[in-house]
Amino acid sequence: MRILVFGRSGQVATELRALHSDAIQITALSRADADLTDPAACAEAINAHGPDAVINAAAYTAVDKAESDVETAHLINAVSPAAMARACAARDIPFVSISTDYVFSGAGDTPWTPADPTDPQSAYGRTKRAGELEITEVGGRYAVLRTSWVFSAHGNNFVKTMLRLGSERDALTIVADQIGSPTGAAEIAQAGVTIAKTLVSEPAKSGTYHFSSAPDTSWADFARAIFNAANIPCFVTDIPSSEYPTPAKRPMNSRLDCSVTEAAFGLSRPDWRDSLTHILTQLDFPKD
Repeated sequence: MRILVFGRSGQVATELRALHSDAIQITALSRADADLTDPAACAEAINAHGPDAVINAAAYTAVDKAESDVETAHLINAVSPAAMARACAARDIPFVSISTDYVFSGAGDTPWTPADPTDPQSAYGRTKRAGELEITEVGGRYAVLRTSWVFSAHGNNFVKTMLRLGSERDALTIVADQIGSPTGAAEIAQAGVTIAKTLVSEPAKSGTYHFSSAPDTSWADFARAIFNAANIPCFVTDIPSSEYPTPAKRPMNSRLDCSVTEAAFGLSRPDWRDSLTHILTQLDFPKD
């Protein structure tokens, strides 16, 4: 199976490239290969490569910057994915696009299901939701795959930030009232491939799905788990979100109900603690 991936250096795209084999041939496009602010170029890339499936692992993910750069975020997160979806539908091939928990309001403490009403509270969330709607309207063989709190040994993410700060400081204050699930990029990549392969033979499974790891936790407790696993003696003090203001509002409740995904594709929620152990090994932690 030949899979074309939009994104090359991002966390999920990097893990998708690692899945390349004789059975799953991955071609990942960089910004130079496909300008995500040019929807027509994205569609043309699909037609030029002629893949068996497409996974969109690229996005405008600068959550705070999106508040003042809405036009670019909308192009990358909504208009270009819609062009990709149309190109895939025209070729009758699966299209999987990675989305986010930010499409929800973040209220309450009940895990969000794919059918729950959306109410994004940030420009990033609104542009991602616009992309979801465009993809759904196009139809064809598609899956919108929402996930949360992505981490890996690559790029910028919470784990790498904590390892750096924990090595520099004796104590940190971390937000404790935002609850969600850290999810390994490698697990998201594998889920995307599994869904794409399934949609080849079972197009009726097209739709919106959730995929995140377990158990749900807070950022503060995630930081403690990182420091414990990496053997870093950094003390964490819980603080409320109000003491760490940001330009874009973060969801307080990022819990995702993944039962529909498990039923449709056999994808159970992985344990993020196992992912963390693997990633720390890749990053050479704990240090000798």
